[in-house]
Amino acid sequence: MATPLTDQEKRKQISIRGIVGVENVAELKKGFNRHLHFTLVKDRNIATPRDYYFALAHTVRDHLVGRWIRTQQFYYEADPKVEEADDWLRHGNPWEKARPEYMLPVHFYGRVEETKDGPKWVDTQVVLAMPYDTPIPGYMNNTVNTMRLWSARAPNDFNLRDFNVGDYIQAVLDRNLAENISRVLYPNDNFFEGKELRLKQEYFVVAATLQDIIRRFKTTKKGGPGRTSFESFPDKVAIQLNDTHPAMAIPELMRIFVDIEKLDWDTAWDLTKRTFAYTNHTVLPEALERWPVELMENLLPRHLQIIYQINQAHLDRIAALFPEDMDKLRKMSLIEEDGCKRVNMAHLCIVGSHAVNGVAEIHSNIIKSDVFRDFSELEPDKFQNKTNGITPRRWLLLCNPGLAELIAEVIGEDYVKDLSQLRRLNDFVEDAAFIRDVCKVKQDNKVKFAQFVEKEYRVKINPASMFDVHVKRIHEYKRQLLNCLHIIAMYNRIRKNPNAPFVPRTVIIGGKAAPGYHMAKMIIKLITSVADVVNNDPVVGNKLKVVYLENYRVSLAEKVIPATDLSEQISTAGTEASGTGNMKFMLNGALTIGTLDGANVEMAEEAGQENLFIFGMTVEDVAEMDKKGYDAMTYYKTIPELKQVMDQITSGFFCPKNPDLFKDLTNMLFKHDRFKVFADFEDYLKCQEKVNNLYQNPKEWTKMVIRNIAATGKFSSDRTITEYATEVWGVEPTDLKIPAPNEPREAIEETARALKKM
Repeated sequence: MATPLTDQEKRKQISIRGIVGVENVAELKKGFNRHLHFTLVKDRNIATPRDYYFALAHTVRDHLVGRWIRTQQFYYEADPKVEEADDWLRHGNPWEKARPEYMLPVHFYGRVEETKDGPKWVDTQVVLAMPYDTPIPGYMNNTVNTMRLWSARAPNDFNLRDFNVGDYIQAVLDRNLAENISRVLYPNDNFFEGKELRLKQEYFVVAATLQDIIRRFKTTKKGGPGRTSFESFPDKVAIQLNDTHPAMAIPELMRIFVDIEKLDWDTAWDLTKRTFAYTNHTVLPEALERWPVELMENLLPRHLQIIYQINQAHLDRIAALFPEDMDKLRKMSLIEEDGCKRVNMAHLCIVGSHAVNGVAEIHSNIIKSDVFRDFSELEPDKFQNKTNGITPRRWLLLCNPGLAELIAEVIGEDYVKDLSQLRRLNDFVEDAAFIRDVCKVKQDNKVKFAQFVEKEYRVKINPASMFDVHVKRIHEYKRQLLNCLHIIAMYNRIRKNPNAPFVPRTVIIGGKAAPGYHMAKMIIKLITSVADVVNNDPVVGNKLKVVYLENYRVSLAEKVIPATDLSEQISTAGTEASGTGNMKFMLNGALTIGTLDGANVEMAEEAGQENLFIFGMTVEDVAEMDKKGYDAMTYYKTIPELKQVMDQITSGFFCPKNPDLFKDLTNMLFKHDRFKVFADFEDYLKCQEKVNNLYQNPKEWTKMVIRNIAATGKFSSDRTITEYATEVWGVEPTDLKIPAPNEPREAIEETARALKKM
């Protein structure tokens, strides 16, 4: 039997219902039943939970359709600059709508033929790009934007020709090869693999998207002639290159302008540079894409020609500015000549864009002073910073309604659209009632998550213990290993003196390893092996538990982040571009233990460094150590706790049936650890003692929590997108509300006119 709702719970439900904007519950139920019966052809006797989800999704989508169409009508009238499609491909999605009428051809292979009208790309293999549209609703503004995704399809005539000669197997094979392009994306996002399929995927997405952009640009209001001049193209189109993966968009747009639209090279290049901007997301050298020239020449021969022509003009300019500096020419070329000839895609992005940015202040400084120093010195005004942000709608209102409601009670609801208003929470740092309520919300979230963990993982954890959480992709630079060494050190302390005071702690680690990343998989294996020992040792009991969250994903993040006490952000200084998990934890009332890396630096600036647990080497310390040389054995020999921990791992203590299982890990830590885990070990443990001391004083801990929440305003994605819009894309954000679908069409025209006057 359901427990009756308290008045406060009813108030929360009303608030959330108002946010969602469901106007008529009876209509919603009616729509749900209609889709269950007529769309899914099921009744309640045989429907599965997945059927119920799809029926509900279709029902919600119905509510969005009117606003979705109205948004497109408004854009048609207003003719503003375009946000364009994401390149992540999905299938079997109830939210998406197939658009076969906009299917487009994408070409591969072939050769370049010189004709009297210029180069012509001929004898190509064709794959069709099928668009799927997903509605992306804005917050309380009637706007529903479109995310267009692409799926690869084999052309029918190609397959039929093979069927006609009886080659059925070849027809099936060719179809699979074509459709493999969008079947699985390589998830090794921090390790570049020069595989043909990956290059095909990258080009497939940008080629389809650019054709779609050109089609939209040429289309004008009904009754008027289509656009024939591209002079205004950068005024209407802004394309943000999200890392180097879509870099082939630069030579592709040049190919369209020069080969198809017959623009002269200089005009095409000017339009292209003014259209593109580039966001760099990593400083790790192994993650920067460098495509073999031989591969590109085979797959995209015309594009390689265009890249060579871009590079020649670029090098001519460098040579004119630095006539005797051959080393600068080599370092700044788009083509790397050492060994196998390769195209440096980051260099292509910089040369082909009018703006380049990093995603946190420290990261942007590193790419200017180190990674792309020569380019930055040549064009300093091109380089910017755009610190990442998170949406408070998902990462507070949706995942932590208790805290969201509590904040609204003391400062009002406007903070949802203007996160900087959270600063007003500083007025309540000493408020005893507010401190108590914040503490209660956190404890309620911890109890819920403890129940989830017991159900899903069969591990009983203590909700009164400190929830110490480290969730992110598994990578050596993120240093899950440092956390694991600390777990073992805590375990050893308990074993050595079971009766000594110990602050109970539940360490929760989660994240996925790329399929081909052996070391990352071994890190996961070590953590789970340590967990097996710790969780089953009766001497340890409830003092220390270790949980590894399988299949870490957004829906799981929405559960664990609101329940977290301590957020682990412990990458080696100078390696994390920004991070956004750190911001999500901060907004949800977790305190941060971290290095001065990525957005941690700005979090410390906003909240005051005294309100974070900062430890370890700085970027400057790391650079100095790189000059002198890092000797892991020095730390091993001089830090007894570290020696004990490493000896346990090396001896097979955590894997007695296979003592050498972690040999690759220990060899790496001792002989070639680029991320210097041992160098920060001692300071990390000392900092963790400061965490323990404060956690024993709940009132002071919660005061620090409130100061952190109050300091998260800067990290709203609203601020980030506003900066991109005004400083990169050349558009002004507006809070104009598009007329609702039930308002007359004339209302759209009136709103569009108002927008143009702004």
